[in-house]
Amino acid sequence: MRVKVVCVGGGPAGLYLAILLKRQDPSHDITVHERNPEGSTYGWGVTYWRALMDRLHTYDPESARAVEEGSVRWHQGVAYVRDQVTRQPGDPGHGIGRHRLLAILADRARSLGVRLEFESEITPDDLPEADLVVAADGIHSALRARHAADLGAEVSEGRNHYVWLGTTKVFDSFTFAFAETGHGWVWCYGYPYDDGHSTCVIECAPATLTGLGLDTLPEADQLALLEKLFADILDGSPLIGGSSATAWPTFRTLTNRTWHHGNLVLLGDAAHTTHYSIGAGTTLALEDAMCLADTLREHGAVPQALAAYERQRRAELVSAQSAARLSAQWYENLPRYIDLPAHRMFALLGQRHSPLLPYVPPQLYYGIDKAAGRLEVLRRLKRWLGPRAARALHTRP
Repeated sequence: MRVKVVCVGGGPAGLYLAILLKRQDPSHDITVHERNPEGSTYGWGVTYWRALMDRLHTYDPESARAVEEGSVRWHQGVAYVRDQVTRQPGDPGHGIGRHRLLAILADRARSLGVRLEFESEITPDDLPEADLVVAADGIHSALRARHAADLGAEVSEGRNHYVWLGTTKVFDSFTFAFAETGHGWVWCYGYPYDDGHSTCVIECAPATLTGLGLDTLPEADQLALLEKLFADILDGSPLIGGSSATAWPTFRTLTNRTWHHGNLVLLGDAAHTTHYSIGAGTTLALEDAMCLADTLREHGAVPQALAAYERQRRAELVSAQSAARLSAQWYENLPRYIDLPAHRMFALLGQRHSPLLPYVPPQLYYGIDKAAGRLEVLRRLKRWLGPRAARALHTRP
């Protein structure tokens, strides 16, 4: 069935949906409207894991190859706490510059016949006629706001403040750094996204923000203070700010009672947000696009497709939303963990998605987790030895 689709928002979710729909049926009439000029975007780099790359190769191998070639990789995490450094191996991670990702997706969409309209702001009062209108315009979605009551949109504010920065220091691992000040702790999440840059997300509690004056300092002074606090990991490289450097917002978690209204459907951050500390925002947005494209192909009518999309994605998001909530709470309660030996603190940082961790003394939890790990190793060894022992007994003369 040929459909006319208007996508409002030219981020990863909107562009990838357009690509997938055009691949399914080149006769689809698809236009992506982006209010900003082409090549201008917020943010530095985004991160994702191998499972997403495997899915990208399944859905559109051509764009997947370009994304993979434009990404950098790491295989471990490192934590800096006071004068202690600890490293742990982990699942391979990937980083790519947001500008690079959007350029790849825009080029691919154009090659398939998608119309891309930049500097084209669509408001609820001037929506073009279409079979389907996709709100992929982020947490501040004007289209969602127009129907907020029908969609049941709710936003909750986190406690801590954060800022998204870049640096010319290229980290070799996903890097956590915790800096102690006279007003509390400030911490950084850092990861590379190309051969010359890394992303630095810096976070702190409200009392620390105001105590250090980060809420009132000019941007240059903010960056100078933060460079001093994180000198051990920056190695003399500068932090790079932008229009958000003086904002220090709290994270806003968005939920909606329903994700569609009439022929309007929400995608990505317009539908849901998850705390940045689990590094899943772009992945979840792209997975939304995959799911919506699938349901539009599988169902003959748009209303049935949108209902199926919402049911499936709601179920799939439960785990990520729980992990994001618990991760944010772990950092909000950092003093509970920060005085542990660095390797133990780092181990519990990796366990921050556990719903039990907030209710078990950290040292006890660490011991239980280590014991459970040893038991699991023994179980695996027993499973491995079992058939071999049986064969040995069977073949014994």
